[in-house]
Amino acid sequence: MSLIKFALKEGADDVIIEKNYGETRQVRFANNNVTISNNWSITTYKIFLSLKKRILSTVLFDVSEESIKSSIRNLIKNARALQPNKEYFGIAQGHFKYKPIKDLFDKKIINANVADISQAMINSALENSKSVAGVVYTSYIERELESSGDVTASEKSTSMQISARAFNKDEESGHAVSCSRVFKIKPEEIGRKAGEISKLAKNPEKIEQGKYDIILEPLAIANLLNLVDKSASAFFVDSGFSFLKDKLNKKIGSSIVNLIDSGRIENGYASTAFDDEGVPTKETNVIEKGVLKNYLHNTSTAKKYKTKTTANAGLIAPSPINTILKQGKISKEKLFKGFNGLYVTNVWYTRFQNYLTGDFSTIPRDGIFLIKNGEIVKSVKDIRITDNLQNILKNISKLSNKPEWIIWWGLETQTPVLTPYVLVKNVNITKSKM
Repeated sequence: MSLIKFALKEGADDVIIEKNYGETRQVRFANNNVTISNNWSITTYKIFLSLKKRILSTVLFDVSEESIKSSIRNLIKNARALQPNKEYFGIAQGHFKYKPIKDLFDKKIINANVADISQAMINSALENSKSVAGVVYTSYIERELESSGDVTASEKSTSMQISARAFNKDEESGHAVSCSRVFKIKPEEIGRKAGEISKLAKNPEKIEQGKYDIILEPLAIANLLNLVDKSASAFFVDSGFSFLKDKLNKKIGSSIVNLIDSGRIENGYASTAFDDEGVPTKETNVIEKGVLKNYLHNTSTAKKYKTKTTANAGLIAPSPINTILKQGKISKEKLFKGFNGLYVTNVWYTRFQNYLTGDFSTIPRDGIFLIKNGEIVKSVKDIRITDNLQNILKNISKLSNKPEWIIWWGLETQTPVLTPYVLVKNVNITKSKM
């Protein structure tokens, strides 16, 4: 008996079981030397089920059949004690066909020498810095999904992400990252970029608070775009945690802002043929010419909104897959030509002060530069961006023509973002330290 049939026999109404197995490798380096090398072989089972509109889910690392069946029994037992979720309207009903996506798997990543990749970043970073730290991850994953909605799907994929942070003196640092599903990453370029930013960040000074035009590196703007894409989830809109509530078909950004969620883009770091319900993924226009066009849906939220799923399950909360800010037509060099304002290469500790209004703050880190007539006049420190996300979107005035893939672990850029350099007018700058 299959696990799906077992769960249905035990009393479940809807069941989704997803198995993931594969290998992840990690090399970390600090003070110019490799310090940690890890290799994990992991198998997990994600189980979701509903019982009379009561929903529960879990992730299992003990993957014996008896353990899985015991967990299913416990989930059903616990579900009986819950109150029905009136917002739940079921899962997708198949049968589906899936089209392959180009550049999701590359044997070169499986066979890559992770230590050599780390050393290449170290060597290039040290051309312009005194020390460097960072990490390299590679992974190979096979994913299998089955549901009571007559869904059976599987795929295999690879991925790589690298990060280097270079240092000179105190407060003189630079950070650069890259990610890919195939072996197209150039670690020397990432290390060199981090080192060059740290060299430029010499002797940073404080500046006055006020309104500044800002050019944001892909690493910096990706962090803010993550707040936008998460706010587009219908779950967060309904929960009161989104500044996009009641803004469908309304102007929320400048006319050059086109934000797309795509599960199918070639070499997309999170691209997948199917979402967590097994629905074939697609491309969704979230913001088109500054107008909010769509929320992100799973089957349940789509039924509530009387629309179709955008294939963004998230079984509990619809979630973005890959966030894409469409590029502009000018080069990065032309973006800086004649520019007066701040150039921010990275941000962190990005948090909402008010989810419903979009008020947020974030702290620029690593290289921050005051620019006059397109030239760096000094390095800057101790500033905070304290503004509103809708203001940021409305004040985007220029976009460069070469986007970059960004992902950064922790609470920063969790959803992969493909974005160009962005020029934003009249951004509010306050002090991060008094």
